[in-house]
Amino acid sequence: MTERHDVQALSDVDIHVYEAVAAQCVETGGAYFDGLVRACGLTEEEVRWSLATLVGHGYVVPRGDGYVLGPHTFEVEY
Repeated sequence: MTERHDVQALSDVDIHVYEAVAAQCVETGGAYFDGLVRACGLTEEEVRWSLATLVGHGYVVPRGDGYVLGPHTFEVEY
């Protein structure tokens, strides 16, 4: 059984960071913290908190030194 995620539970910052993770995963196969901070134009603390939220909901999964997308039930356009 697949858990349904509620994308409405995410803030605008979380969606912005998720989109940056998705873009970097498409481009390089994974997203890394420093690259996410640069891509998002947010503070390190904002990105760190957002990643914690995204990981907690299962949208983003830590892999090695970076992050990849977790299972999801919605699409992102970028």
